[in-house]
Amino acid sequence: MGLFAFLRRILFGAPEDAADDGGSTAPRQSPPPQSPATARRRRTPLPPLRYGSKHPRTPAALEQVAERPYQFANLGPAGRFLDLSTDADLSRLEQLELPRLLTPADVAHWLNMPPGRLAWLSGRFEPQQRAASEKAAHYHYRWIRKRSGGMRLIEAPKVRLRQVQTRILREILDHVAAHDHAHGFVRDRSALTNAKPHVGSYVVLKLDLENFYASVRYSRVVAIFRALGFSRAAALWLARLTTSAAPASLSFPDRSPLGLLPYLPRHLPQGAPTSPALANLSAWSLDVRLTGLAKKYHATYTRYADDLTFSGSHRFAAALSEFIPLAEKIIRSERFKVNRAKRKVLRRSGRQTVTGVVTNARPNIAREDYDRLKAILHNCVRRGPSTQNHDSRKDFQAHLRGRVAHVRSVHPARGAKLLALYQRIDWKR
Repeated sequence: MGLFAFLRRILFGAPEDAADDGGSTAPRQSPPPQSPATARRRRTPLPPLRYGSKHPRTPAALEQVAERPYQFANLGPAGRFLDLSTDADLSRLEQLELPRLLTPADVAHWLNMPPGRLAWLSGRFEPQQRAASEKAAHYHYRWIRKRSGGMRLIEAPKVRLRQVQTRILREILDHVAAHDHAHGFVRDRSALTNAKPHVGSYVVLKLDLENFYASVRYSRVVAIFRALGFSRAAALWLARLTTSAAPASLSFPDRSPLGLLPYLPRHLPQGAPTSPALANLSAWSLDVRLTGLAKKYHATYTRYADDLTFSGSHRFAAALSEFIPLAEKIIRSERFKVNRAKRKVLRRSGRQTVTGVVTNARPNIAREDYDRLKAILHNCVRRGPSTQNHDSRKDFQAHLRGRVAHVRSVHPARGAKLLALYQRIDWKR
């Protein structure tokens, strides 16, 4: 019950730095060295992570019943039905103003659809709850090439499932605040707010989480909905509606089946409206632990989606050889994977860039990034936007609008010039 118990205790009132003051929400572990000198002398081991929990669970003997308690209830090993609808935390649901969902029928009624359609959307009727083909799936699949190399699968839900996921986002997930140090896809936070805490630092350490969305599996999503107070029955169905298992027949661009492996287990799909919020909640424990580790080294920590940033003074720079292995061990223990190829240490003597914002002296936009975007907009005005959409983006207009808005938020004067160019584009060309 580790992740489930921890999320419950973290999301609702427990202090994030309990590891520092003896609280119970963070793992009991030996603190890292208090100074760079100590860090150089010996490496402090990171003990295994253990969480305690006082969450009551229905005894197995009581949740097994002779008659089917609700539609789609499963049979247990003894041939009796499992009633997973009795362990909801109703006070938690009321506190967060969330819908009272206990059974699959409750979920279907809340979504204004018959239970059969709910089962169809969740893949209940599919063998192994996986679509047999791309045509039968509830997602549109598209491979895009990463800037750093390799391919990424974009899974965009089709209309009916997107409507369901949007409602789950608005009426459930939007009621739960993200961690204070998470800036990606959070209201009133942005790439700029993620970069500002690192302005003027002597050294910046950047780490990247590999396959961030795909690494958040179905069981972790179930634990998130359970932590919000939903019964196990409701949490299982909500998790099915917000996760995806790619069809085994899905083709891979390089004709290598290995690239498809991360997407075969049920996971968070990149492209679903619910995935950013669920990914942030899945990383709550990670944010708590890395925030505590950074404090021990007198450093600052922020996270923007899969980009982790730490910054500090000469003292932090001297302890990096100790800090990096500890941070990476925490990341692995939280079931994420570090992309070693994208690890960077940026010192004050060179350009320090955090989520596209230069942070050496004040937040700024790199000159070459500004010039590149200006050239794209200029060519869109002269030749038409279709000539500049080299990555075949589905909504190139929104993509450019977002890039212009990012520049305006960091450097208003430059952003105004780009906006003037953007407004001259004829989108019918």
